[in-house]
Amino acid sequence: MNIKEAAERHNDYIIAQRRRFHAHPELSFEEKETTAAIKGELEAMGIAVETFPDYYGLIGTIKGGKPGPVVMLRADIDALPSVEKTGLPFASENEGKMHACGHDAHIAMLLGAAKILMEMRDDIHGTVKLMFQSAEESCHGAEYYVKKGCLDGVDAIFGMHIWGVFDAPLMSLEPGGRMASCDNFKITVRGLAAHGSAPHLGHDAVVAAASIIMNLQTFVSRVNDPLNTLVVSVGTVHAGQRFNIIANEAVMEGTVRTYSRELRKTIDSQLEKIIKNTAEALGCEAEFQYDRFPGPVINDHDDLNRVARNAAVKLYGEEILTTMPRLTGSEDFAYFMEKVPGFYGFIGALNPSKGITYSNHSDKFTIDEDALHRGAALYAQFAKDFTDERVAG
Repeated sequence: MNIKEAAERHNDYIIAQRRRFHAHPELSFEEKETTAAIKGELEAMGIAVETFPDYYGLIGTIKGGKPGPVVMLRADIDALPSVEKTGLPFASENEGKMHACGHDAHIAMLLGAAKILMEMRDDIHGTVKLMFQSAEESCHGAEYYVKKGCLDGVDAIFGMHIWGVFDAPLMSLEPGGRMASCDNFKITVRGLAAHGSAPHLGHDAVVAAASIIMNLQTFVSRVNDPLNTLVVSVGTVHAGQRFNIIANEAVMEGTVRTYSRELRKTIDSQLEKIIKNTAEALGCEAEFQYDRFPGPVINDHDDLNRVARNAAVKLYGEEILTTMPRLTGSEDFAYFMEKVPGFYGFIGALNPSKGITYSNHSDKFTIDEDALHRGAALYAQFAKDFTDERVAG
């Protein structure tokens, strides 16, 4: 079967699904109606569905007509807490919630792929699993499915993201680091209060906090290898009681981003040493809390890199491929890639000629819907080509 033609045939369905889910967004861990709607679509196609009593999202399973491996295709389904300002006729009907990151498009593309794969399932070697994942925007929604054993027996997983800052319908299917890890931290500095006119009688938590912030940046620029991308950002600082009181406490929160799995193993202990020693030198104490969230998304499996790129070229020719700078944003798809080999790509949504110019997470974000059927085709083509190649050896 010609997958490109099949995707074009289902174009109206795919667009209708995108608009349906766009109008009814649900936040992370709240995707009850979204899950139910996807379940209904898959069951109407004759696809077996697994849901979870304590978690939203689901997995559909398509068993091919021939023995072979198991490949999983993933789409995330949650929305963001944002007031939509697109003016679209199918804009959000759920106040304060919006599909501002394109997950409505991901749902629609994977539902389109499901239709295509069901039409050709007799020719599929092995099994295709369709993961509609809850709570990606929480940074750790994917963890549940890994711990639940949903990826046990899966030979490879493929995911992609529609992206607002490069042209539709081009695709970025590149090797190496694509998105950074996301670890977050909290620093509590405790000093001694005194009158603002007599700072020597106290230990200033604000000064200690400021010194810690600067020393963290010095670590990035002078201890870290400059060839290794590293971001250490302090995003909030809360301190002090009054303009003329030496602060006895300062609380800071921030984030660490890197593509290096090796650096990530030790970065917390290195930062903690700087934080505590800086505070101590200024007569204060510091407490450091470090929370690990998704690791980096790295396309480091040559076979999957080849399958993904060849699938796109097979469908749309070399001209469909483009390059995109790697991102220091994060993606909890990384949890899946730590469990099984995976590949993660991007498909463009930008089209200035249609007035579609806003980036992901903007309250005016929307997409060029001409990209949707191509994304569905890529999902299906990757699954077919991966399973065929594994069987052929």
